[in-house]
Amino acid sequence: MKKLIVIGAGIAGLSAGVYALKCGFDVTILESHSMAGGNCTSWKRGGYLFEGGMHWLAGTNDQDPLNFLWRSIGALDDNVIIHYGEPFMEYDHSGTPIRLYRDVDATRQHLLELSLADTKEIEEFCANIRKAQTGQELDPAYYEMPREDYANRFSHEGIRELIRSIAGDKQGILMLFFTLGSLANGDGGFPQGGSLPFVARIVKTFQELGGTLLYRTRADRVVLESGKVRSVVSGEKQFPADVVIVTSDTMAVDRLFEEPLHAPWLDEMRTVTGPTMVTLLSLGIDTDLSKYPERLIFKLKKPVSLAAQTYRYLSVNNYAADPVYSPKGKTAMTIQLTGDTYDFWRQAKEENRYIQEKQSIANQVIEAVSAQFPEADGKIEVCDVATPLTYERYCGNWKGSWMTEIKPGVKTEPYPAMIEGLGGVYFAGQRMMPPGGLPPAMLTGRMAVQCLCRDMNMEFVDEES
Repeated sequence: MKKLIVIGAGIAGLSAGVYALKCGFDVTILESHSMAGGNCTSWKRGGYLFEGGMHWLAGTNDQDPLNFLWRSIGALDDNVIIHYGEPFMEYDHSGTPIRLYRDVDATRQHLLELSLADTKEIEEFCANIRKAQTGQELDPAYYEMPREDYANRFSHEGIRELIRSIAGDKQGILMLFFTLGSLANGDGGFPQGGSLPFVARIVKTFQELGGTLLYRTRADRVVLESGKVRSVVSGEKQFPADVVIVTSDTMAVDRLFEEPLHAPWLDEMRTVTGPTMVTLLSLGIDTDLSKYPERLIFKLKKPVSLAAQTYRYLSVNNYAADPVYSPKGKTAMTIQLTGDTYDFWRQAKEENRYIQEKQSIANQVIEAVSAQFPEADGKIEVCDVATPLTYERYCGNWKGSWMTEIKPGVKTEPYPAMIEGLGGVYFAGQRMMPPGGLPPAMLTGRMAVQCLCRDMNMEFVDEES
């Protein structure tokens, strides 16, 4: 059996490991952390569980091709309960709820009840969701249309603010249509328990197939001889390898090799990639907020400031109704502050201001949440702040970024899984298929093994576990 070393036990590494085992390889995964999953993770604080990675999952619909692939690596099965909350999202417009439903007809009816004056735009909005739902091509004008230009098409102030609060200011409006189209297809549910059991099921599949997973084992160097892989070094240990699949962040992959790597696709990636990162605030609140929506956006009376970023809206994930995350009578809540704040946090760390700056943003968010949810005022007993430096430290992400920013020049098809002249080394991971996320991580792990089997004239095995 060919010895395969996989570097990293995130979703890409676990996916590559499972498929490689099915194809007959002897597989060992090296993971620097004490747990698997990478960005697909959660953590406990003060009796609460805070979800740090999965908020909804593409491929939960059993008619979606992704569903078969999730099942093939053990992530989903018939026993996994999938939750499809309705409405999917709610915006609080000065006490008036403005909702987006998974059901397009429900969204259409709700928005028309709010503003008949916007009938033409609402009909077009819902028509675009249906096009995305059925895979039809959208008007090319939407590919570059700024968020503000689209929001200003609506006369209703609340609908305008809803668009501003959920559409990325740099990614335009297109991703919103694709997301709502996926939800309209009956996809995008939330597997019960979130990240931790999701990852545990894949690990179980990997180990039952005979794979070895070594925690707290950081890969330090991929050893090459005459352009071909020979081993992977971790501290004083050396792991012989016929093949290596590198699933750690490709933007930071040079640390594994004696010389910087170059290939046309890798040089292109380094040129066009922009980081999508968050500062994630997790609150444990000693009161039951289950009467509020699971996903709620509200406009701030007093903006929140972080580095050069100003946030006029907060989007919260409310886990009050989920006993996995929230103790009885209490509420776990997470808030994502998006934006490139890496340099700010790095400088704060170097100047010994890191703890103070975390406390500052925590105070601002707690004040905003307490104003929006009066029941929470004085009841917040846990506050955890995960910065881009946190994700960099635990997950090895380039600049601590979750995903890749989609902007002009960034392609959404996968990069090649190999570099010419680098024998036996393959690459996978969410960075290899912009914009990233869990499905691209899984798919690129699978693709790396497909390329490996092709190069070794072996059959790629793809049956369900």
